[in-house]
Amino acid sequence: MAAFHPLAASRVRISPLLPAAAMGAGAAAASASYAHHRRRFCAIVATAAASPAVATEFDFRAYMGEQAAAVNRALDASIPADEPPAALHEAMRYALLAGGKRVRPALCLAACAVVGGREAWAMPAAAAVEMVHTMSLVHDDLPCMDDDDLRRGKPTCHVVYGEPIAVLTGDALLSLSFHHMAKVDSYPPDIDADKHPARVVRAIGELARCIGSEGLVAGQVVDLEMTGSTETVPLDRLEYIHLHKTAALLEASVVIGAILGGGSDEQIERLRKYARSIGLLFQVVDDILDVTKSSEELGKTAGKDLASDKTTYPKLLGLEKSREFAEKLLSDAREQLSGFDQEKAAPLLHLANYIAYRQN
Repeated sequence: MAAFHPLAASRVRISPLLPAAAMGAGAAAASASYAHHRRRFCAIVATAAASPAVATEFDFRAYMGEQAAAVNRALDASIPADEPPAALHEAMRYALLAGGKRVRPALCLAACAVVGGREAWAMPAAAAVEMVHTMSLVHDDLPCMDDDDLRRGKPTCHVVYGEPIAVLTGDALLSLSFHHMAKVDSYPPDIDADKHPARVVRAIGELARCIGSEGLVAGQVVDLEMTGSTETVPLDRLEYIHLHKTAALLEASVVIGAILGGGSDEQIERLRKYARSIGLLFQVVDDILDVTKSSEELGKTAGKDLASDKTTYPKLLGLEKSREFAEKLLSDAREQLSGFDQEKAAPLLHLANYIAYRQN
């Protein structure tokens, strides 16, 4: 196989986030670091599970329920139910409205609010990132990619509608995402008529970059190259895959929300770093859940990565050191939020905690 060269122009790529112990430091130092971080991680988990103060200060469950309901209404209104081509629209609606936690839209709306914008200004973008996310799932599940037949607890799009329609469903959702963001009538009347068009253009450019050959698609390509390979995948390449394949769209969700909310460049960059940390955290936790949970608990096929001989963090680091790395990423994400109003930042803080402690 040819030598690996990360995309030089990519702004998504960042320096390795793994702690020195995981990268091969001395055995004694690694053991001491591991023991310390594991105790700290267990304490954090116990505190998060037991503390009633979190619920009284900020009702995260209610917040996510309200955001998901609002996003679902926007998604439902975005695709006609009966207009031709009926088979395509039916498949689009099936994939898009099949459920899901709507984490990416919630991040987009919360980022808009934390910089002082109204969530309604970012709702078209929140719907758009969910369309892009759904497109990536539909394509990722295809037989030529990860070949899966279960998604969000339901048969995957190609199982129900056939491969050709599933491919076109993903294509149509991607196109719709940009159309939805660009339409003037997608936005409420109270936006700044002078500044908003430029913000929309900037946000569309950010989304396009994070899902193309500098982002999600780049990560998918390298992931495919490594699947089943006899070559030992180094940690920096695994990090590259997940910073692009998974973290890039989470980054886009946060950054475009901040742009549309009128955030300063400094605020946007702090939120970008926050998003990269939780994006990689999302994948580390996903890898852990894949080997610790059942298909019924996950709503998708459990053990799929192991069966397809994919390189994952538990495979490369072991389960406990993967959990240690998750703790570091969560700490990094929290640090980036320290400069914001803590009341406004509460949704982003709780979303980071949710990603760290989720069970599916």
